[in-house]
Amino acid sequence: MTDLAAIKAEARRAAAARRAAAHAADAGQAAGMLSSLLAGYRGVPLAGYVPIRTEIDPLPAMAEAAAHGPVAIPVIEAPGQPLRFARWEPDMPLVEGPYGARIPARPEVLTPEILIVPLLAFTRAGARLGYGGGFYDRTLDALRKSGPVLALGFAYAAQEADHLPLEPTDAPLDLIVTESGILTPR
Repeated sequence: MTDLAAIKAEARRAAAARRAAAHAADAGQAAGMLSSLLAGYRGVPLAGYVPIRTEIDPLPAMAEAAAHGPVAIPVIEAPGQPLRFARWEPDMPLVEGPYGARIPARPEVLTPEILIVPLLAFTRAGARLGYGGGFYDRTLDALRKSGPVLALGFAYAAQEADHLPLEPTDAPLDLIVTESGILTPR
């Protein structure tokens, strides 16, 4: 394991512990903050996610957004590939997908212009630490090459870090939404 890989692995362990503690104390307020931000983008194709582990839950905000326009969730097709996105609607049947993520039983592909991005940790500068598969980094790179896309990190405030180990391929976030507010990277 390289030094950077070891540093990232340790940062992930520490971030996962902070997120688990925040998740245990979650009062369910963050989705309201996310909904208020998304209200300004009604009708714009949006991709969220179905939470796994102790990820903060965007589903209430996604359900509200789905009443105004298309909403999708990520589908992992293969390691080393960007994500694809399948149309999602509240209460639709989902099946188990790769890495424990739930996906539509019959995926209908959609290209989002806004991504709600899960994460383990973030910085005020817009850096994001994920699970290490690079799926969102590759996806954001590909989407940004084809047109404008807004990457919204969605996390508990406790997931903020002063510094994260980064690589040139780590895609930055445009905004970060927490239960405490909306942060614009500086």
